Amino acid sequence: MPQNHGLHLVTEDEAHKVTSIELFFDLVFVYAITQTTQLMANHLDLLGIGQGLAMLAALWWCWCSYAWLGNTLHADRGVARLAMFAAMAVMFLLAQTIPEAFTDFPGGLYAPALFVGCYFAVRLLHLVAYLQVARTDPALRGVLLRILPGVLISVAILAVAAFTHGLVQLGLWVLALVVDYGRVYFSGAAGWSIPSPAHFAERFGGIMIIALGESIVAIGIGIGSLPLSWLVVLAALCGLALVAAMWWMYFDVVARVSEAKLTRTTGIERAKIATDSYTFLHLPLIAGIVLVALGLKKALLYVADTEHYRQTDPLHGAGLWALTSGLAVYLVTLSALRRRNLGSWNTQRLVVAVVLLAVTPALGHVPAAALLSIIAAAGLALVTFERFRFAGWRRQVHNDHP
Repeated sequence: MPQNHGLHLVTEDEAHKVTSIELFFDLVFVYAITQTTQLMANHLDLLGIGQGLAMLAALWWCWCSYAWLGNTLHADRGVARLAMFAAMAVMFLLAQTIPEAFTDFPGGLYAPALFVGCYFAVRLLHLVAYLQVARTDPALRGVLLRILPGVLISVAILAVAAFTHGLVQLGLWVLALVVDYGRVYFSGAAGWSIPSPAHFAERFGGIMIIALGESIVAIGIGIGSLPLSWLVVLAALCGLALVAAMWWMYFDVVARVSEAKLTRTTGIERAKIATDSYTFLHLPLIAGIVLVALGLKKALLYVADTEHYRQTDPLHGAGLWALTSGLAVYLVTLSALRRRNLGSWNTQRLVVAVVLLAVTPALGHVPAAALLSIIAAAGLALVTFERFRFAGWRRQVHNDHP
């Protein structure tokens, strides 16, 4: 096994699998996603949702950085293990600052600045580890040095944002993320490598499971301290059915086709697919899931909390739009993944997304329990339609990519 100053590198011909320390690292990311959903739930308006999505984009960049790193070297061996534990510790501290990342609570440390410091530390640890790998790879070292200014500029903008508030603060966050994301995107794929496409696809599939699982957790949290009734049970099952449909839409075909496309290519083309299909297009997938989780949490609260809501009360406002637009974003992004990997759009998913957004104002007059049943039925109907309408093509995909 080739080594580079204590780093155990992954080679093209080995069957590299996801390591236990990477899964351990993901547990911290789960906590961060839960904190982000709660951040939006506590500030359920356009500004609060915008802050939550900006936070999610920052967290996603951190997680993706280590997913790419773990595909280049064995994260559970040598000094890489220590780097992962260090990043995990800082990520955990970062996750604890999320409720105060935009508005500091009275007393204690100034959380917005602490968040920026933790974010910079996570990114810096990743770059230092990658630069160690790149000591024998001039092309990789070159691309890392090209993206470094984007990291420094974005962190500087976030540092300024830590001392502002409201829309100005959110605007600075968006600017920082555009600089960071844009620097990586326009630096191109040259220099990056994916030695193990199976490992890479497995990492992103795992994080999809984690995000979907967070939606289920949101259902439980929404009714955890409230008495059960048959209506609450049925509403919770509808939420679970919707999450199950979302799982099916991704893992039944999309995940298989994406991995197959990544595996068949090599070199720069493989790196381009990894960047487009996974790093960039999986972010709106995760964002859609988080928005659905937020909507489910609020809808279940309307159904279960009979002290503050009547069972005929409709879900409205930001909670309603989070549920429907989150699912719409998820469907549109799945279709975009098909376009990127197969060259054609998934028409039925685009149609369902447009219909969902069009009927959202009307759904604002439907009782929350009925709303959940309608959204779940739409997801299950789409899955059923695709299951039978494209049965032959689906069987071929499963046979080719079991």
